[in-house]
Amino acid sequence: MNNYETVFIATPVLSEAQLDELFGKFQGVITENGGQIVNAEAWGLKKLAYAIQKKTTGYYFLIEFTGEGNLIETLEKQYRRDERVIRFLSFRQDKHAVEYSIKRRNKLAGKVNAEVVETEANVEPVAVEEA
Repeated sequence: MNNYETVFIATPVLSEAQLDELFGKFQGVITENGGQIVNAEAWGLKKLAYAIQKKTTGYYFLIEFTGEGNLIETLEKQYRRDERVIRFLSFRQDKHAVEYSIKRRNKLAGKVNAEVVETEANVEPVAVEEA
């Protein structure tokens, strides 16, 4: 089994429900064809570096997964068939990229936990008077 990462950009005119359905569709393609999803992130609406199909923004999605090589062919075929996807890129991760991805996920998880702790730390203690 190889480790893969795929990023795709969806057209910006979709509703939240359509975006969720699209993201779920490609996750389903991966799992139905013997892949296992390691991490999936919706990065949200971002400005494109240059206009694609007269659009200057797009919704970015990242999926990290493991699977066999023929899974990429199937996934990219589905990307090409879906007119809601304006760009995509898939690649096989080497051991260094896998390590980096794990560190990045742990760092993001730590950042979220640190924000919760920081928020709790900013709560001012209430003075209790003893009787």
